[in-house]
Amino acid sequence: MRLLFSTDDLEIGGRRIPGFPLLIDDECYPLQPAQDFLFHFLLERGTANSPLTWEATGRRLYDYFAFLNANELHWADSQRQVGTSVLSRYRDWSAGELKLSPSTINKRLSLVVKFYEWASEMGQIERLPFSYRSVRVSRKVGMLAHTKRGHQLATRASVLLREFRAPIRILTIEQIQVCREFLINPSHRLLFELMLRSGLRSCEARTYPANYVFDPASRNDLMRGQMIRVDLNPNELSIKYSKPRTIDVPWTLMEEMQAYKSLERETRRRRRDNHPTTLILSADGAPLARTSLVGIFRELSRTAGFPVTAHMLRHTYATFTLAALRKRKDFLGEPLLYVRDRMGHADVQTTAEYLHLINHLEAQLTLSHEDFVDGLFSRQALS
Repeated sequence: MRLLFSTDDLEIGGRRIPGFPLLIDDECYPLQPAQDFLFHFLLERGTANSPLTWEATGRRLYDYFAFLNANELHWADSQRQVGTSVLSRYRDWSAGELKLSPSTINKRLSLVVKFYEWASEMGQIERLPFSYRSVRVSRKVGMLAHTKRGHQLATRASVLLREFRAPIRILTIEQIQVCREFLINPSHRLLFELMLRSGLRSCEARTYPANYVFDPASRNDLMRGQMIRVDLNPNELSIKYSKPRTIDVPWTLMEEMQAYKSLERETRRRRRDNHPTTLILSADGAPLARTSLVGIFRELSRTAGFPVTAHMLRHTYATFTLAALRKRKDFLGEPLLYVRDRMGHADVQTTAEYLHLINHLEAQLTLSHEDFVDGLFSRQALS
């Protein structure tokens, strides 16, 4: 079986839906009923309109059905006892063989649970391959606290694993310097700097438009050294939830991007003789694929000798930007709200988690980052 994504040719109800996940079986037919579930879950409900959400959902469901296919199992096998079902076998394989984290496994399982509930409602299976159990929930109820909710109790599928929240991981200034030493490829280096110094997600950085970049010295309305406000438009790059937001780009980073755009990017573009919209290109002049980033950070982790992920760069930006702004007496805004807006968090409570990390940082570690945060926010940065 295969996972494909639609082009502009796919049209449903007069609506073109490029980028929609298509599950194809071994005979090149739509894999049913999984494909019908995707149409229901992603289109009929109207709550998941982002192509990024479509892609993530398609990959999660594909992973489950690919496991079934490889092990010659059928999704509707209801002969097994609860606890030894195909869904339980998939969970145990993900934890045992793949050694995935409980949170990653639960993200996949929660979607598969919704698939089975839909199949049950549609009369395609007689009983669910899992039971429910009651759990206590906090004020914020996440995707794993399942539907039936009352007072401080919620029910969720028993197949889901217990999760323990992992601590936020950031890079130290020493680790940043080590990464820079190993990032020889200009595209990989710029991708690293863009995420580290602006807080962009990996999908946003790899699709960052070239037309957002200019020579800051050519602008009479800008002062040298200040932060440059950039509006992110979901019609021009991939943004989570397709929600517009603004970021602040350091002057020096804008200069680096302009130099890359004028020289390195142009050289790469000519190899393919095309006109891509994205700033950062691969060696053959193509936009970076999502899978490319996985390989880039895997190789960087190997050569650097410590884990490095795209999300660690976001955490590093948020933590030390927040720490820097809280110490600045000339900053008139609310540091927490500023970082929330730059990061694109829907809830300020998500941003507040960085406060706990700051409070636990040793003084020596905080001081070692002063040069880094000073580079982000010079005296004129936010004026």
